[in-house]
Amino acid sequence: MTAAPDHPLAEAVKPLVDAMGAELLRVGDALPEDVVLAWEGEDVIAVRLPRLSASLDHILAAMERTHGMPLAELDRRTKQSVVRTLEARGAFTVRHGVETVAAALGVSRFTVYNYLNRA
Repeated sequence: MTAAPDHPLAEAVKPLVDAMGAELLRVGDALPEDVVLAWEGEDVIAVRLPRLSASLDHILAAMERTHGMPLAELDRRTKQSVVRTLEARGAFTVRHGVETVAAALGVSRFTVYNYLNRA
């Protein structure tokens, strides 16, 4: 993090920023596409959002940590649940999202589509 880590706003948003795979920055390092956050009317921190494809990889890695094993080793019912969760989070709006998820789950694209149709 290149922002002021001792500021209460930085401390408050850090878990969310980490969960999204984003990056905290000093306001002076912000680009026009970054999100600048203010505290009591003063700009104090900026957030650089990840690219969508990087977000999907981050979400898949977080799901593996949650399940305590590679997603490909999960049983069918749990894989279906993972697909439903990913759909709710917009994973399949990302270009090649189905292919990326299928590879992570160790199944075919056809299987991912079947899981989506079951929901």
